[in-house]
Amino acid sequence: MQNDLIIINDYCERCDIEPDFVLMLGEGGLIDVEIIGNTGYFPASQLGELERYTHLYYDLSINIEGIDAIRHLLRRIEDLQERVRKLENELRFYR
Repeated sequence: MQNDLIIINDYCERCDIEPDFVLMLGEGGLIDVEIIGNTGYFPASQLGELERYTHLYYDLSINIEGIDAIRHLLRRIEDLQERVRKLENELRFYR
């Protein structure tokens, strides 16, 4: 399991972002942050999400609460799109 964790400080140094930002995302429940000893980690599977949140925060100046709202709305849109696809498939079945 250790192989799929990324060290927060190393990631932040390479990407020129603040480690506190990643920790704030963890506190807000936007990504999973794990502290082992004095070192913070996040799962490699959430790298794409972290990059998206970094863009929203640093490039578009959206705060953590705004990022959470955007995430919620995007998930809602995905759920609705899936529901539309299912309903379209059912409609095709009855035609």
